[in-house]
Amino acid sequence: MKIRDYIQLMKPSLSIMVVFSSVISYLLAPKVVEYDWLMILLLFVGGMLVTGSANAINQVVERDTDAQMKRTANRPIASGRLKPLDGWIFAILSGAVGVWMLGNWFNWSAAMLAAFSLFLYAFIYTPLKKVNSIAVLMGAVPGALPCLIGWVAGQDEFSLGGWILFAFQFFWQFPHFWAIAWVAHQDYSAVGFRLLPSREGPTRFTAMQTIAYSLLLVPVTLLPFFTGLSTTDSLQGLIAIGVVILANVFMIGRCINLYRTMEVKAARRVMFGSYLYLPLILFALLLSKATTA
Repeated sequence: MKIRDYIQLMKPSLSIMVVFSSVISYLLAPKVVEYDWLMILLLFVGGMLVTGSANAINQVVERDTDAQMKRTANRPIASGRLKPLDGWIFAILSGAVGVWMLGNWFNWSAAMLAAFSLFLYAFIYTPLKKVNSIAVLMGAVPGALPCLIGWVAGQDEFSLGGWILFAFQFFWQFPHFWAIAWVAHQDYSAVGFRLLPSREGPTRFTAMQTIAYSLLLVPVTLLPFFTGLSTTDSLQGLIAIGVVILANVFMIGRCINLYRTMEVKAARRVMFGSYLYLPLILFALLLSKATTA
């Protein structure tokens, strides 16, 4: 069915994770003092449309590459169920509606950030994947912007809390994505994707990089407690900072295990561990949100 194919164009599981971080960042903004479920829904839908647009463009541009990899060969455009023109029309309409929703119901700063994120992901990161591993660095920017978008949507300004959340998701992406690239290295290298930091592929240098970035996450995730975004003046706050510390120990431990074993299954554990780590940290920060700006 075409409806199912258009949903697949959006890469819903990936899009939901991205928009989730934007919604939590919105709720963390000091000006957002209560849960307005209509506004949360509008932010979620607008974010899904913009993210879905970027993912659709990605699938149009990479349709030949996707067709060569087992894990992506069944995507709607790669398999031929949808034409590239279908993908472009869907991407333009969904992106335009999503940006308009953010500008109309929140503010145009958040909307323009969303448009910029879409452009970076679709037209800078996507073609760079076959050129140089710097693509991961470039991709980390639009990957982290949803946090800043959510913050600006709620706070109506660019301020320290939003940049801290941006930094958190920015650094998180390196061990997360390198673990994915490690697991899918054979497929990626066969089609010319250069996504690991070492030209030799999965090496101890790559594993060491995952450790380095997981260590960088420690001060970044503790910054909210020292800048007034989060508080430890309550039992909830103490629980939250405990969760943050334990989550960081967990993430560092998985990266160290990858360095020690150099096995694909260890990389897969880093990958799945990072999926757990992200919402744990964000929920902990929301649990300990300071009640005053």
